[in-house]
Amino acid sequence: MRPPVAHHHAARGASRRPSRILIVEDEKRLAVSLAKGLTAEGYTVDVVHDGLEGLHRAGEGTYDLVILDIMLPGLNGYRVCAALRAAGHDVPILMLTAKDGEYDEAEGLDTGADDYLTKPFSYVVLVARVKALLRRRAQGGGASPVHVHGDLKVDTAARRVFLAEREVTLTAKEFAVLEQLVVRAGEVVSKAEILEHVWDFAYDGDPNIVEVYVSALRRKLRAGLIRTVRGAGYRLEAER
Repeated sequence: MRPPVAHHHAARGASRRPSRILIVEDEKRLAVSLAKGLTAEGYTVDVVHDGLEGLHRAGEGTYDLVILDIMLPGLNGYRVCAALRAAGHDVPILMLTAKDGEYDEAEGLDTGADDYLTKPFSYVVLVARVKALLRRRAQGGGASPVHVHGDLKVDTAARRVFLAEREVTLTAKEFAVLEQLVVRAGEVVSKAEILEHVWDFAYDGDPNIVEVYVSALRRKLRAGLIRTVRGAGYRLEAER
């Protein structure tokens, strides 16, 4: 039996195609209600209820966002996410879980998820996160889309990062945190400012989530590139 598919072809005020969202969620009532709500927002929504089917569908590369439950039959959400990232898919992934706790969140982020939402969640918050992830994916750069800082080059239009001419692959959230630091290179950017700009809503989780992303950036780029200024925030340093 094919999964239910909801289509909506009139994205409000836009001539380009509506964003396509894949929901991978085995709680059928929740999946259907999310699909109805997101379709009413103007998105094209597909729903599957199994991890393996979710991996197959997301791997087709036709989606702009994947909403992925962690507790799934067939293959859990962590493994689906890790497999997509290992195959080179950079589609934004919003993970849903009934579990709570920083270790689960860190595990989800380590597999390459872009955001994380614990059930029960407010539908308004889910839509805010979906819009934020899609906006960052679609965003072009402003007046100067390429920021060069020593041997680091960040292209905010193409959303690509190079360190000493080598391209570095970042998740959407990692990129958004780095972008906040690079556009204010040399200045201290507070944790609160990063939360406000990167998460795009009143984040009610642990503000230490910023440290998780800064640690990931240090690992992927260079340890001394981002300096912690105690009690104030973070600063992008020139390591010369």
